[in-house]
Amino acid sequence: MTDDVAGHIDLSGRIAIAAIDFHKARVFAIDSPDHSKPEVVVAQDPRGLYHNVYHRRGNPDGTYEADSDVYWRDLIEALKPAAGVLILGHGKGKANASHHFVTYAEKHDTEFATRILGEMRADIDDLTDEQLLRLGQHYAGIDPLRDHADSRRGAL
Repeated sequence: MTDDVAGHIDLSGRIAIAAIDFHKARVFAIDSPDHSKPEVVVAQDPRGLYHNVYHRRGNPDGTYEADSDVYWRDLIEALKPAAGVLILGHGKGKANASHHFVTYAEKHDTEFATRILGEMRADIDDLTDEQLLRLGQHYAGIDPLRDHADSRRGAL
C-alpha cells in the first residue's frame, strides 16, 4: 500500500462504510464513535489530471479518464480486514466511482468482493463524516442513540 492513506482505522472483523469518488475515499468502521475521524485513501495524481475527471482535448469519443489501478488496490488493501463493506457513491453511469471500484474488486480480488454488502447512491460530497457514519449505522440496523426499549433516545 502507498503512503496515500491517512488516519488508519482498525477494521479487523468489523463492518466498514466507504464513501468513494475518483479522488479519495472516506472509510469508517460502523461501530466508530460519533465525531471520529475517517481513514482517508487518496488517489495518486502524478500528472495533475484529477481536477477534472472528464477531458475533451485528446478525448474525441467522450470517455472518462482511465481508472487508477493503484488507487483501487490501495482502497482494497485498506478495506480488506473488514468483515463486510458498505460502499457509497454519488454518480451513475460512467461517472460512478463506487461502481468502478466494485467492478475492479470483482475482477481482481473476488475474495474481497464477496464481502461487499451493498452499494448505495448518496450525495457524498455534501454529507459530513458524522452523517456518513450514521447512514452506515442505519443501513446495518445499528442505532447507538436508541439505547432504551422504547422510543426514548440517549441517556436518562
